[in-house]
Amino acid sequence: MVEARRAGLYERLYTQLEPLIKEKSPNLLSGMATIAALLHAKLRHHSWTGFYYVAAADELQVGPYQGPVACQVLKGRGVCLQAVLDQAAVVVPDVHAFPGHIACDSRSRSEIVLPLLRNGKVIAVLDIDSTDPAMFDQDDVAPLQKILGLLDGLKA
Repeated sequence: MVEARRAGLYERLYTQLEPLIKEKSPNLLSGMATIAALLHAKLRHHSWTGFYYVAAADELQVGPYQGPVACQVLKGRGVCLQAVLDQAAVVVPDVHAFPGHIACDSRSRSEIVLPLLRNGKVIAVLDIDSTDPAMFDQDDVAPLQKILGLLDGLKA
């Protein structure tokens, strides 16, 4: 029952985001900001929702986000960099058990990170944190990837 409700919520969010991104976002930055704002506002279990841009092979820099002040630069380790290296979503039920976790907010307990790819290369990641443990699982990956797909075609 919980999974069905969550799937329905993601579908409603996609329906709200689609016209905002496809018809009104003039560029990638605007689209990212819109996604971060709507996800953060509508999914109350999010304590931080936003994007990090890939700046170098082992460095990410903060992009549009909602929540407490973020780490400005992530370098050399962490969940976000792991998603870049793997070019795949990373779901972390307990951030304290993840080797090399970077604690931008000590209240964070669980995290999900999804890469944003352009031409087969990760250019950014969507990073979502929760103050609750095990808030994210594999059932979150596909709907969040679908939402990220709305950014396809937007100019950088």
